[in-house]
Amino acid sequence: MSEGNNEQQQKRTPAEWVTFAIACSILFTLTGLVFYNWVTKKQEPPVISVTQNTPIRENQGQFYVPFAVTNTGGETAESVQIIAELRVNGEVVESGDQQIDFLSSGETQEGAFIFSRDPRQGELIVRSSSYKLP
Repeated sequence: MSEGNNEQQQKRTPAEWVTFAIACSILFTLTGLVFYNWVTKKQEPPVISVTQNTPIRENQGQFYVPFAVTNTGGETAESVQIIAELRVNGEVVESGDQQIDFLSSGETQEGAFIFSRDPRQGELIVRSSSYKLP
């Protein structure tokens, strides 16, 4: 009786083989993608760049200065600090700062600074000042 039982356990149905093949292919695909990501990932620190990509707009006496911050480096940055300074005759008359919580490699976040003076009447500096690694 045990010999007949062993023969039944050794035989696999086509459905079982198809299921096994699909599971193996999913496992190998995931393993391959993880390995590919590990090999091709940049091992560079974050590189933060800030750009003003659209014109300044005025609304109800306030001036909106849009900006975009991008991490072109390889690693993720946390707490990215962005500073804007409006200088008139070499003196800082207004400033603002913003913090981006999380900026992964290749990611871009957008925002805007709001000034009560027209930034076109002076020198406007928008830059990143700091970040930390997660």
